[in-house]
Amino acid sequence: MDSAQLAHLYDFSGKTIVVTGGTGILGREMALTLVGCGANVAILGRNMDAAKRILDLMGPRASQAVAVQADVVSQDSLREAAKTIKSRFGTIYGLLNAAGGNKPLATTSPNLSFFDLPADAVRDVFDLNLMGTVLPTQVFGKMMAEKGEGVILNVSSMSAIRPLTRVMAYSAAKAAVDSFTQWLAVHMARGYSAKIRVNAIAPGFFLTQQNKFILTDEKTGELTARGNSIIEHTAMGRFGQPEDLLGAVLWLLSPASEFVTGIVVPVDGGFSAFGGV
Repeated sequence: MDSAQLAHLYDFSGKTIVVTGGTGILGREMALTLVGCGANVAILGRNMDAAKRILDLMGPRASQAVAVQADVVSQDSLREAAKTIKSRFGTIYGLLNAAGGNKPLATTSPNLSFFDLPADAVRDVFDLNLMGTVLPTQVFGKMMAEKGEGVILNVSSMSAIRPLTRVMAYSAAKAAVDSFTQWLAVHMARGYSAKIRVNAIAPGFFLTQQNKFILTDEKTGELTARGNSIIEHTAMGRFGQPEDLLGAVLWLLSPASEFVTGIVVPVDGGFSAFGGV
């Protein structure tokens, strides 16, 4: 394969990719990069002001993107979003399920034991991470099933593989995302088309709005004991940067991985490989 053929593998021109959670730190970087690779990108979000700010960052390429209001835990709003996207760009090539996160009230602490975690907070975390992956996949994956091709990329977490203390709901929900990814890969390939692929990435530790409160001290900005422990158990000795995810994202969304389905790729700086000795 020559250099021109290799470059073409990562050319998404004319392909429409739906990005949930596109206004988050990680989702935003993915959306910007996909537009830069020629893709038509539909950013789904509840906050349209935040979504439109992402379009502003795209500059001249903003014409390749659209911000669509939708709630990943509302099937009705997702169906309406699908109509809008289809009328703008036509068929869907890919779905990037980047919506997710944790909540302080679903996190144990010296002042909040596991036995006292509010049920509603735990449900909210399960809904956002698991149902917020399943429901968009039902809506946009159906379009792929009808067409007989497409690619779905979920966002899991290192906490699914090595459950972290304190974040029970988040860890369990992301573990469910891993299982769903494997199940759906087989379901789509055997039930509809081998040209429909389903994979996931499992980011290590990135400072985001959802986890900043447990990794850094709100007053001083210094790392908490937990933040320091994570760095000590990450082989590369640092938190990830959003751009660290992009190689894996582009590979799994592109034809370069056309014989890859049902896997979860760690992007973790060696956290999962570090035995701590």
